[in-house]
Amino acid sequence: MTVTTMTLRLPEDLAPSIKAAASEAGLSVNAYVVRAARRAAVLDGARQLAELGLGDDLAGEGDAL
Repeated sequence: MTVTTMTLRLPEDLAPSIKAAASEAGLSVNAYVVRAARRAAVLDGARQLAELGLGDDLAGEGDAL
């Protein structure tokens, strides 16, 4: 797997809750943020399909999110 390094700027008051949530999930902050970004991207894609009326063709797909 190829990776890209990015700088992420967060509001100062958000960083502690992200660190705590990552720790609670047993993940590094990086893994936690990657998982959240991946989940958001998948959900955004699903919303776009639904808006196009294509969601019914994929019923049952990806239910393990």
